[in-house]
Amino acid sequence: MLGNLSGWHMLVILFVILLLFGAPKLPGLAKSLGQSMRILKKEVRNDDAGTGEASDDAAKTPRSTDAS
Repeated sequence: MLGNLSGWHMLVILFVILLLFGAPKLPGLAKSLGQSMRILKKEVRNDDAGTGEASDDAAKTPRSTDAS
């Protein structure tokens, strides 16, 4: 019986089960997902900025040569 179900059928069934059993938890789930996405975006920006700053700092720093 389950062999005749396509991906869309399974998706709809999972959505209905989620609505029936998880409806009270949906706002909390959405909030935590939003916070996770915000943290991920912030970390990606920091990583990109850190990489750019490191290469800029290396280019600005004069190299000292010791002749001794």
